[in-house]
Amino acid sequence: MKHLSLFLSTILLISCGEKEPKPTETLEEKAHRIHDAVITIDTHDDINVNNFTDSINYTQNLDTQVNLPKMKEGGLDVAWFIVYTGQDTLSTEGYAKAAENANAKFEAIHKLCEEIAPDQIELALTSDDVRRIVASGKKVAMIGVENAYPIGEDLSKVEEYQKRGARYISLAHNGHSQFSDSNTGEQDSVWLHNGLSELGKQAVAEMNRVGIMIDVSHPSKEAMVQMIELSKAPIIASHSSARALCNHSRNLDDEQLMMMKENGGVVQTVAFTSYLNTEKSEARSAYMKGIYEKVADSLGVDWYERSQFATLTKEQREAFFENYPKVVKIGKELAENDPNIPPAVNVSDFVDHIDYMVKLIGIDHVGISSDFDGGGGIEGWSDASETFNVTLELVKRGYSEEDIAKLWGGNLLRVLDEVQAVAKTLN
Repeated sequence: MKHLSLFLSTILLISCGEKEPKPTETLEEKAHRIHDAVITIDTHDDINVNNFTDSINYTQNLDTQVNLPKMKEGGLDVAWFIVYTGQDTLSTEGYAKAAENANAKFEAIHKLCEEIAPDQIELALTSDDVRRIVASGKKVAMIGVENAYPIGEDLSKVEEYQKRGARYISLAHNGHSQFSDSNTGEQDSVWLHNGLSELGKQAVAEMNRVGIMIDVSHPSKEAMVQMIELSKAPIIASHSSARALCNHSRNLDDEQLMMMKENGGVVQTVAFTSYLNTEKSEARSAYMKGIYEKVADSLGVDWYERSQFATLTKEQREAFFENYPKVVKIGKELAENDPNIPPAVNVSDFVDHIDYMVKLIGIDHVGISSDFDGGGGIEGWSDASETFNVTLELVKRGYSEEDIAKLWGGNLLRVLDEVQAVAKTLN
């Protein structure tokens, strides 16, 4: 349980009349002490419903980047499990199919918390829930919705998702939705709404009303500008980094970052290689692509690039994501012994983005996310078991325990509190 061992040690020293000063704390000891003391929150972890069954689930140390054993090993307290749905046609049929996918993911998360492992993990709906569950010694699950596409055109589903535990929603993903343009429009400068649609504007008001945080990590810049203008509450970017350091449309430029500060929101820096350092990521990815293809071929499974996902059938996507962890694990093991492999994007590159944003918009507006099991993961924080390494790098760079507590979740919980407080004034 957090703080317990430190508390008992202090009591023991006092009771024994200890008068000798404590030896100087090493940097690593300091990092461990801080890591144990603060609440660590990762705001973006994708899931596969096949890993939420009675026989295969997160109580086991699966090949997934996030599961309960890995969270315990790395000291990750809170995982935001993601109800993600890819973009499809803006049609009744498309919405219905997407709604089935979203429903299955909601059910999977609830099953983990309520049936499979209620003694190990609990769903949190508020910041008070988070603190209570962490203090009890259990891990915390929270729910984010990546892409509002499954809502269709029925805004009553926003409140339905809120009641099922969703605490943030992104109005778009890769591709323009019925609500919002996506950042992907930068590729061809083709926009559907020039920001938000009328339905999207109504969705912003509805999310404010029910107390759901608005996530701007995937929508276009113009859509983000309009969301901030319309929202009565702070917003978040659940998994984005600094565009000044890595020119990717998924990152936020300085103007957007300053808007986030003025709005009172928070940007959750993401440990996704191509959003942190383009040159290193591309060189390493090109090299690893060949390795992964050879591994996949040796296993007799198909391997695809992210750019091909939109053309895959449901069965091909499911097979890919089922085989992905195995192929990557074997590929990384082979790469470890390869002296010619280009350097990987690592925790230092990740914290460079945190440093940049903290200096630009302040410590109160920056947070941490991984995008594990959705393409995220860097050298040093390749899965939840290595979570401590992020705290260690922050300590190395001089961040205080108070600062680290804010980065690891304090800022995010503050925004959640403010969003829920605004909702109370609107009902």
